Amino acid sequence: MTTSRDDRSALGEYSGGKSTPAAVIETRGLTKTYGHVVALKALDLSVPKNSIFGFLGPNGAGKTTTMKLLLGLVRPTSGSGSIFGKDILSEDFQIRRRVGYLAQDPRYYGHMTARETLRFVARFFYSGPESAIERRVDESLSLVGLSDRADRRIRGFSGGELQRLGLAQAQINDPELLILDEPAASLDPMGRRDVLEIMARLRDEQNTTIFYSTHILDDVQRVSDSVAILERGRLLAQAPIDELLTTGGAGGTVYELALKGESGAVLEQARARVRSQSWISSLEESSEPGWERRWTVRATDESAAEENLLRLVLKTRGVRVTGFGRKRQSLEEAFFDLIEKGGSGEV
Repeated sequence: MTTSRDDRSALGEYSGGKSTPAAVIETRGLTKTYGHVVALKALDLSVPKNSIFGFLGPNGAGKTTTMKLLLGLVRPTSGSGSIFGKDILSEDFQIRRRVGYLAQDPRYYGHMTARETLRFVARFFYSGPESAIERRVDESLSLVGLSDRADRRIRGFSGGELQRLGLAQAQINDPELLILDEPAASLDPMGRRDVLEIMARLRDEQNTTIFYSTHILDDVQRVSDSVAILERGRLLAQAPIDELLTTGGAGGTVYELALKGESGAVLEQARARVRSQSWISSLEESSEPGWERRWTVRATDESAAEENLLRLVLKTRGVRVTGFGRKRQSLEEAFFDLIEKGGSGEV
């Protein structure tokens, strides 16, 4: 076998012998229009190496268009993009040998078995002894959990089995980058779980970067390191997922506090002191048993809040803080907040 990742690395084929850049995918102003329809508008994207990057958006947001542009399947109207530091237009052939791709609706020859399908695809990438190719096919079948169904005809496969086969086919060339278009969209919860586990295994065990599109919010929150949100061809946000889920969006940063007071008057005094600050945009309060309160505080100045918010509350004698931290919202909350407010490009 002559084109494994280790072989290519040893020959210095990665970036001309230079170290691999931190960002595997980068775009600058990448735009695609069809007549008067803007499918993608000035996309600036950066996908870190060895991450699972969720490309999130409703149907028609421009996710598939972006993937086709990156793979050289369509040409951009304007802007630029690179993968492994190589230009997606002038160096697309070199890129494709190092990338695996799974289309949203993959098609197969139903009369072939899973093993025959992978063997057929592998020969586009590998040369050398048949035993080496068979070993790679067996490794791929094992990775996606299809070893016991390797010699069944594909026409009898379930939706989940077909998607597993698609993942095996996409990574048969041991790619550094996997581009997956809605890999779990049509699967039941068990099938989706299996696909996400395979993606995590590829990142953790084979150091593969995974760039995948989806509109299933739960999947992104479960497995992704970073996320970008696209809507009507426009990038609303991109950030590490933990950062996205602890931000307050365009309205500021949100903090949650749990307090106990000697009396309602003492708690009201603390509340008034906090509300008087120019960098506090809102304070919502809910009552707990006795003289206990929970506050949700939105601050427009994060640094001022981190330095002063807790200190302001504790200035009031008779108040104890039993819980304090930035609010962690669900991805669904963050997503709809950005969609409704129109986003700000960077979180």
